[in-house]
Amino acid sequence: MVGVRSMVMRWIGGLVVVALAGSVLYVWLALTWSYASGERVGYVQKLSSKGWMCKTWEGELSMVSIPGTSPEKFFFTVRDDAVSEQINQSLGKRVSLHYEQHKGVPTTCFGETEYFITDVKVVE
Repeated sequence: MVGVRSMVMRWIGGLVVVALAGSVLYVWLALTWSYASGERVGYVQKLSSKGWMCKTWEGELSMVSIPGTSPEKFFFTVRDDAVSEQINQSLGKRVSLHYEQHKGVPTTCFGETEYFITDVKVVE
């Protein structure tokens, strides 16, 4: 009886280890593998540090394609403090934001959007 119980406990422990390892692998893949990348140009309207435990910078870029039309908003996340500082220094100027899109990020702890900004350039 004790042998069967011990075997069941090992089997359950093994399942827990495999589930944890699979979860960690999935989160790592979601954050490192980029589904798409590109650039968006416009004016940063808002950039704020958010989160209870996992602080990220969440922002909003206003893109005007044709003068006189209503702007389209591009919501983004910045995880690197150096990049957020560059964005803060370029507020009020037209900027080009390079982003990587990460689909399937399991929680908002890593960012509220799937668009992660990796670089910023001021456009003259």
